[in-house]
Amino acid sequence: MSLELCYETEETLDLPYEEIAEKVIAACLAGEHCPFAAEVSLSFVDDAAIRSLNREFRNIDRETDVLSFPMLEFEAPGVFPEIGEEDKNPDTGEVPLGDIVINVGRVKSQAAEYGHSETRELAFLLAHSMLHLMGYDHMEEEERLCMESRQRDILDGLGYRR
Repeated sequence: MSLELCYETEETLDLPYEEIAEKVIAACLAGEHCPFAAEVSLSFVDDAAIRSLNREFRNIDRETDVLSFPMLEFEAPGVFPEIGEEDKNPDTGEVPLGDIVINVGRVKSQAAEYGHSETRELAFLLAHSMLHLMGYDHMEEEERLCMESRQRDILDGLGYRR
């Protein structure tokens, strides 16, 4: 697994965000039994940047906490598609799984709102996004319950509890 990380805001997270990201992403890939070496792009941005992306790609003109941009299509959550050589990054041999964009301000404000650490909030947003990259969604009640269960399993397994 490789992680391409971009920190595109002046607002700082006073925690080892790269280490947390690598740990959560690896746990998600292992927990879903990803059958190939994957690469994930992770960007940390501010309110204005995420609002712009949300408006451009989802037609929703407001800030959000996290956005996920999957590169693969899944028939069902966690059921990985067959991968050919053409699907791999020729430089790394890894399969681009997708992009995650996290709003640093929301990591801080939601941690305070929910009464847990910024580390736990970041881990939650990463697990949530990774599941989206692997075909999970929460539009229907059954999907939501399944996704929440997977998130909880991953976070509990890593010791990130509320």
